[in-house]
Amino acid sequence: MENHSLVQRLIARPEFGPFVLLVVEIGVFWSFNHDFLSPQNISNTLAFTVELGLIALAMTLLMTSGEFDLSVGSLFGFSPVLMWTLFNAGVTSLEMGFVVALLVAALIGLVNGWFVTQLKIPSFLVTLGMLLVVRGSALFITDGFPQRTWSAEGSWLAEALVGDFFIGPFRIYMSLFWFIAAAIALGYVLTQSRTGNWIQAAGGNPNAARARGVNVNRVKIGLFVLSSVMASLAGVISSLRTSAANPNSGTGYELEVIAMVVIGGTALTGGRGTIIGSVLGILILRVMRNGIVLIGVPGLAYNIFIGAIILGMMALHSWLERRHQAGT
Repeated sequence: MENHSLVQRLIARPEFGPFVLLVVEIGVFWSFNHDFLSPQNISNTLAFTVELGLIALAMTLLMTSGEFDLSVGSLFGFSPVLMWTLFNAGVTSLEMGFVVALLVAALIGLVNGWFVTQLKIPSFLVTLGMLLVVRGSALFITDGFPQRTWSAEGSWLAEALVGDFFIGPFRIYMSLFWFIAAAIALGYVLTQSRTGNWIQAAGGNPNAARARGVNVNRVKIGLFVLSSVMASLAGVISSLRTSAANPNSGTGYELEVIAMVVIGGTALTGGRGTIIGSVLGILILRVMRNGIVLIGVPGLAYNIFIGAIILGMMALHSWLERRHQAGT
């Protein structure tokens, strides 16, 4: 009876559905093409997965608080453009340009948070406007062309963020360790700290949270800043790895990141979030993008699969939630 109860609790967890889907997905793709689990393919998949994953981790906390950020994709493209522009113009070193890019991103997050909390404008509208401002700034700075980049080899910043080494046949980038560290830290904050309780309270019932002394506005502003900084960091990491700074980079990433978080089990309406689920959601969509190409499905069909997965996972989460509330 106790084992049966344990199984019920595991199935009721929001991470259960994404975990099963990921296992099935890997099995299906491997059965069609055994190269899917080759060291080279795994290494290539992880390289980009962790960059988009950094944004999704911050978005998990923000969505748990009842808000979301549509400007992260434009910041992904804008921050490396700003960094390389400052460096190419001789204004700063590459490292100082990186710091400036992060500070500007933090300021953008602060503006987003201020508009949402002080002017009471929905985060959808605020961050949609910021998306256009930031993307437009990147295009204006570069006249719409990719920014000239130089090799960052020998830079301690590049080594720290995207330095690579081999473990057997697997090529590992340092960005993987930054992603793991961020997942552990933010997972701890969300589930084991007082701040995590504030975040969930802000998203679940903000009025009750305020009545209990939670500074909901400060919490949300802090999460908007975190979201922007993580998007900026992800963009710089991608730029250093590929030696490219395209002002159009990150187009559409905001919706893909939100899809990752929602598939992972974080409630779109706020109040409930899971970092483990988001990690699974990140892997599900990146494995899907990689796998459909390997088995010969046209890459343009990717959005069809994303939409189907979102609808299926939402139906599953809703069913499990109803069963859990009914105690069955």
